[in-house]
Amino acid sequence: MKIKTIETFCNEFVGFVRVTTEDGQAGWGQVSTYNADITCQIVHRQVAPYAIGQDATHFEPLIDAILEREFKFPGSYMRRAVCGVETALWDWRGKRAGQSVCELLGGHNRPFPVYASSMKRDITPDDEIARFHRLRDTFGYSAFKFRIGKEMGHDEDEWPGRTAEIVTKMRQAMDDEVTLLVDANCCYSPHKAVEVGRFLNDNDIAHYEEPCPYWQYEQTAQVTAELSHLPIDVSGGEQDCFVPTWRRMIDIPAFDIVQPDICYMGGIHRTLQVAKMAQAAGLPCTLHSANLSMVTLFSLHLMGAIENAGPYVEFSIEGDDYYPWQNDLFFPALVAKDGKVQIPDAPGWGVEINPAWLENSTHQLSDENTTTGYGALYGV
Repeated sequence: MKIKTIETFCNEFVGFVRVTTEDGQAGWGQVSTYNADITCQIVHRQVAPYAIGQDATHFEPLIDAILEREFKFPGSYMRRAVCGVETALWDWRGKRAGQSVCELLGGHNRPFPVYASSMKRDITPDDEIARFHRLRDTFGYSAFKFRIGKEMGHDEDEWPGRTAEIVTKMRQAMDDEVTLLVDANCCYSPHKAVEVGRFLNDNDIAHYEEPCPYWQYEQTAQVTAELSHLPIDVSGGEQDCFVPTWRRMIDIPAFDIVQPDICYMGGIHRTLQVAKMAQAAGLPCTLHSANLSMVTLFSLHLMGAIENAGPYVEFSIEGDDYYPWQNDLFFPALVAKDGKVQIPDAPGWGVEINPAWLENSTHQLSDENTTTGYGALYGV
């Protein structure tokens, strides 16, 4: 069954992709958020020309071939763009089979535990604690992640003393059965990261994310090694989209927990490669999904199927004040109940894209009349 058209519907923040085959069956996916309008241009310029007219039934080799043909563009934007087409083809495959993507991957649909993920650093420790208490009482969360340090902070705090205050107060305020996670967003040098890691461990923090600049993964590996005798886990990898880099990071290992982002990686197929490498190394995989666009939906389906899934999926708690663009994107919306979110059980991704959102988006279509036919030219 050949791919007939590839369409994008986007604004600056979100870009949906619809792939339609010659029989009229369609599937929906999404490019990565942030500068999605730029990414959608790459879909039409550097992805669609290879994909139009190609076999949709066994699409994994096509995804690999597109990235190989565009070998001069090894970075994030190409993978973010490929993700839109790849995830749309998973939806298409699921709808044809009458199965959810989770089921196609060998998993089963069920409520999956999530952790409440805060994105804020401008919030005071007391206000963050009060927010977590409200969310625990309303949605039943038993795990929370909050921010420490300063993003790309070169060992600086967001303001003097904030990290020490929020860590100690948060642990004191939460019940012992509540799991606490922190995200440093590349703040620290190795020496400082180890110092902070010991402090976090003393306060029963379970998960220490991205302590050092992500591209300096040898630094993170040093931190992981020096904290290895402690129960705290070092995690990372959300920014990385190059499979050979992942292989090196896992071999070291740079982390105790791997955290690829499906949309940054280029889709389910490529993220599965990372998860399987991690499984072979005895490492759990807890995907990065920091907003409530389709990336969290994708993550739920994949985490419900892989054998080395971590104990929870990241679930953003931010609303209109932080992510004004993430509301009413698709139905039914993802909602936490008793600290879990149901993996949709309808075919494909199990959701419908909001028609009203699509009407207000920028639409573009690629077909055999609008592409340059690279697929035929290069034998993809």
